[in-house]
Amino acid sequence: MKTCALVAFFALVSSPDSARGVSLPNVSENTESCSLPDDLIKEIQSYKTTVNRIINSVVNGSFSGEVWNELANFTDKFGSRIVGSENLENSIDFMLERSKKFNLDKVHTEPVTVPHWIRGDESATLLLPRVKKLNMLGLGGSVATPLPEGITAQVIVVEDFDELNARAAEVKGKIVVFAEKWVSYGVTVQYRSKAASVAAKFGAVATLVRSVAPFSLNTPHTGWQSYASGVNRIPTACITVEDAKMLLRMDRRGERIVINLKMSAKLLDPKVSRNTVVEVTGHTRPDLYVLVSGHLDSWDVGNGAMDDGGGAFISWYTPVLLKKLGLTPRRTVRAVMWTGEEPGLIGAFAFQKAHPNDNEIVLAMESDEGTFNPTGISMRGTNKATCMVQEILKLLEPINASKLTLSDDVGSDIMVWSNSKVPLAALSNDNERYFWYHHTDADTMEAEDPDVLDRCLAVWAAVSYVVADLSVRLPVG
Repeated sequence: MKTCALVAFFALVSSPDSARGVSLPNVSENTESCSLPDDLIKEIQSYKTTVNRIINSVVNGSFSGEVWNELANFTDKFGSRIVGSENLENSIDFMLERSKKFNLDKVHTEPVTVPHWIRGDESATLLLPRVKKLNMLGLGGSVATPLPEGITAQVIVVEDFDELNARAAEVKGKIVVFAEKWVSYGVTVQYRSKAASVAAKFGAVATLVRSVAPFSLNTPHTGWQSYASGVNRIPTACITVEDAKMLLRMDRRGERIVINLKMSAKLLDPKVSRNTVVEVTGHTRPDLYVLVSGHLDSWDVGNGAMDDGGGAFISWYTPVLLKKLGLTPRRTVRAVMWTGEEPGLIGAFAFQKAHPNDNEIVLAMESDEGTFNPTGISMRGTNKATCMVQEILKLLEPINASKLTLSDDVGSDIMVWSNSKVPLAALSNDNERYFWYHHTDADTMEAEDPDVLDRCLAVWAAVSYVVADLSVRLPVG
C-alpha cells in the first residue's frame, strides 16, 4: 500500500490500531426473548458430551498447557513482531511449519502490503524546571526530529482539545503535552491518534501524549497515530501517565517547562507480509466456514504475548485440537492469524478483498482483547443467531463461560465485516488489566496464565466446532 493511501485510510478510521474505535459501543447482556425450535435446542444439547470432551482434554487432560507452551516457545524465539520487519516474516514461516507438523488442512499464506516504520533511537529529557529523563515511546508513523540535536522547546500542557483551542495563541514554536484523562480506550485513544495533527495546526513543533492507559508503573504505551492531510507533520511520542501528570502540575503552577526530544524514526517503503491461514476442512460443506482469528503482528516493544499472541494462538490451536480429537465438523473451521492489525486492520481488509463472498462465512470470531479468565462470548447477529450461540454457551457452564453479551462493536479485525450481514463474535474475558500491558514492554508471557489460556481455548474450540457442525447454519442479517 502506498504511503499516501495509508495516510488516507488512517484518516478514515481515526484510531487505526483497532476498530474498538473512538465511539462507545452499545453493549448489553442478551435479554432478548429466545424461541428456538425444540428440535434445534435438543440438537445443541446433544453436543454436551463432545463439548465436555473438548473441555476435559485441555483443562484437565493430556493437552493441558499445550497452547501456553506453544505461545511461550513462539514469543521466546521471536519476541516482538512489528509489521515490515524480517522478524515478523520469520515468525510466520515458523507457524507454517508448525501447522504442517500438526497435519492441518490447506496450510498457506496470503500476501498483504504493510507499512514499514522503524523507531530508531529516541529520548525525551526534561531540562527545566529540573533535569529528568522522561520514559517515552515514539508513536507509529511519526516523523523524526532534526538530528543530532533534536528539538529543544518550551512546553505547554493541556488536558483536552478544547483547552488546546482556548490556548491556541500560546502554542507556536512549543512542544504540546497532552495530559488527557482516561475515560475508556475508545474515547481516550483519539489523543494518541490525532494529537500531532491538531497541535500542528497551531504551530506546535512536537507533541507528547499521555499513554492511553488507566494504570501505569512508569511504562509508556505506544500505538499508531495518523497525520491529517494538509498539515505539517511533527514528531509525536507517548510519555508515561506519571510524567504527564507531573508536567500538568508544573504547568498549572506557572513554571517554565523545557524539554529536549530526539527521535530518529523512519517510514520506509511498504513491505509484503502475509496472513497465515490453516483449517480443518468440513466434510459436508467445506466451502462454508467458521472463522477463528487473532493477529500475529505486534508492536516493537514487549513480546506481543497478550496483544495478540494469546488470541492468535487459541485460534491457531483450535484446528490443532480438533485434529487431535478427531473432530471434523460439517463445515470448515478456518483459523487466520492476521498480519498488519496494529497499523490499521490491513490484513483483515486484504482477506476480505481476496474472499469477497461473505455468504461463505458462517461466523467470524476474533480474540484481541486479552485471554484472561473467559466469561463467554460477545456477539453481533440476528436474534436467532444470538439465541443459538447462547444455547451453545450453556454447554460451557462447567468452566463458567456461558455468558452472552450483545454488542454492535465486536472485535477489531473482524469489524471489516461490520457493514455486512456476517455474524460476529469475540471472546469475553475478565480483561480489566488488559490496558496495563497494552503496547508496552510489559506485554510478555507474564501476562498469560496457562490454566486460563486453556479455558479460553476450550471456549474457542467448543463454540467454533458446534457452530460449524450443526445441521442448521447460523442465520445472517
